Amino acid sequence: MFTVVVIVLIVIGLATLLYTGRGRVQGSGGRGLKRRFGPEYDRAVALHNGDVRAAERELGERVKQHGSLQEQSLPPEVRAHYVTQWAAAQEQFVETPQKAVIEADALLAGLARDRGFPDGEQFEEQMAALSVHHGHFVQGYRDMHTAARDQSGTEEMREAMVEARGLFEALVIEQPATPDRPPLPAGRGHAPRAQSRRHAKESTT
Repeated sequence: MFTVVVIVLIVIGLATLLYTGRGRVQGSGGRGLKRRFGPEYDRAVALHNGDVRAAERELGERVKQHGSLQEQSLPPEVRAHYVTQWAAAQEQFVETPQKAVIEADALLAGLARDRGFPDGEQFEEQMAALSVHHGHFVQGYRDMHTAARDQSGTEEMREAMVEARGLFEALVIEQPATPDRPPLPAGRGHAPRAQSRRHAKESTT
């Protein structure tokens, strides 16, 4: 009888430790996901109507599918090409915003592909993979992709393109993606708004 009681107590103790340990793992996993995905974490929770567990399951699946992806380096000439093309798209925004956004969207898709992410033709898969590695910057790309296909207003397109620049820089500079990283030097990818001001100034001289 005494042996049975001891066995029961051991089983209860192990079950308690297992439950506590799993709770800790889940908690630290949630914190880890929030740090990794940044604003994308909050977006996932909102899309799941506040269901944090469902959102974390989805984000966890993204990590399982794309977490082992190794980003490829860019040859210097390819990097320079992308920087030049991005600057050209922003210059074009002044005259033809919709065309500029379409070209910038295609440029960013190609850059992501060259860095080793899924092809841009599979946008949702590419976005999922990018969110795992650059979660703090993907919303701008998502907004620009939408603006390139919808009849968005000029200001909406401008904001989307400005926000998408964060992901562009994270991919083209090949440094850890941190929201407070300094932008590219002026003249190598400045924002459409700055372009508008300069264009207006030149047109008055």
